[in-house]
Amino acid sequence: MPQEGVAQLVRDLPRSDDPNLVVGPEDFSDGGVYRLRDDLLVVQSVDFFPPLVDDPVAFGRIAAANSLSDVFAMGGSPTTVLNVVGFPDDKLPLSILGEILRGSAEKVQEAGAVVVGGHTVRDTEIKFGLAVTGTVEPSRLLTNREAKPGDVLLLTKPIGTGFITTAFKAGRCPDEVLEAAVDSMTQLNSIGRDAAHAAAAHAVTDITGFGLAGHANELAQASGVTVVIDVARVPELLGALSLAQAGYMTRASASNRGFAEATTRIASGVDPLRLELLFDAQTSGGLLISLPPDRADEAVALAKNAGATAAVIIGHVEEQQDASLVLRDS
Repeated sequence: MPQEGVAQLVRDLPRSDDPNLVVGPEDFSDGGVYRLRDDLLVVQSVDFFPPLVDDPVAFGRIAAANSLSDVFAMGGSPTTVLNVVGFPDDKLPLSILGEILRGSAEKVQEAGAVVVGGHTVRDTEIKFGLAVTGTVEPSRLLTNREAKPGDVLLLTKPIGTGFITTAFKAGRCPDEVLEAAVDSMTQLNSIGRDAAHAAAAHAVTDITGFGLAGHANELAQASGVTVVIDVARVPELLGALSLAQAGYMTRASASNRGFAEATTRIASGVDPLRLELLFDAQTSGGLLISLPPDRADEAVALAKNAGATAAVIIGHVEEQQDASLVLRDS
């Protein structure tokens, strides 16, 4: 859904006065957080979407990694998941669903969680994802609310999945480009979570459907700061820029840009094509981590050593200005 529409819906929801609700739907947090005990918080999230690739096992892995990401972004560890399925069983063999579930289960197991059930409905197209429950100690909870002026910003995956999957659907994506994108989308964001914890990060968000610019805007507004991104430093997936130049952009790119531009200042000299990367809707993107500058080298090294598909400092945090997000060339 368009970001501005979701924002309005969330603003209009009644607010809970339950003192144990630590994080609700406000500030576009990556997951909801509820206090079970003084020393234990539960983190919950849900996500699902139609297939991005033809291989059902790969799709299951991508969908699972994407759903699990929200718990990692909150600093937590996934414990249980429920499958959320829409499937046209009157048109496609159930063996396809079995392959999707198998791919997902592999990622769930890799994350240290277990599948406890799920719900399936007949739909006109395949949709799949997970409802995820995790836990986190209060001292290890991460949110998008605490970015500090002076922090630097670490991104743990390259971006451009929207361009690539759009080109794939049009039959115009080279095999090696799709393979690199799938490798990135199936990588668990436990890598970023661990780096964030080790480097005493102040704030974290994962980069998904609203694009890097959209989620950076949310982090800035939730924290009451201005985020500055050096566009030339943002890592892109193999082939993503070429496909963007060829016009393989999702409809979400335009809506993401339209929403973000109201609170974004774009400096002169920014490459227009690279700028499009920041509005591209991502699937199972990396974590954007706001952390003290003296811990940046440590965080980058930890993420790289753990196999991160990217680990790049792409900007910094400043005192709040007239714009939540500043995009500049360098």
